[in-house]
Amino acid sequence: MATNRLQILEQMVAQDPANAFARYGLAMEHASRGEWEDAVREFHTLLERDENYTAAYYHGGQALEKLGEVEQARKMYEKGVEISTRKGDLHTRSEIEAALSLLPV
Repeated sequence: MATNRLQILEQMVAQDPANAFARYGLAMEHASRGEWEDAVREFHTLLERDENYTAAYYHGGQALEKLGEVEQARKMYEKGVEISTRKGDLHTRSEIEAALSLLPV
C-alpha cells in the first residue's frame, strides 16, 4: 500500500500511463524533492503523450535548468511558447517567455 505522495502518484501512473494529470503530478513531486533527472524524464514522457500540456514546458524547462542543461531548457521553453500560443494560453506563454528571457545568451 502506498504510504506517501510519490508512491501514490507512481501507482496512478502505472495503472493509467496516459493519465496526464497524474504524470504531471509525479513530475512535480520529483521536482519538489530535487530529483531533477526523474522530473525531466516524467515531463518528457508527458509531453510525448500530450504536447498540449503547456505547464509541463515551463516546469520541465525549470528542471532542465537545475541540471545545468541550459540549451535543452531553451528548446523546451521555445516549444512551450509555440504550443501555448497555438492554444491561446497567454498566461502560460508569458511565464515561459519570462523564463526564456532569463537564460544566459
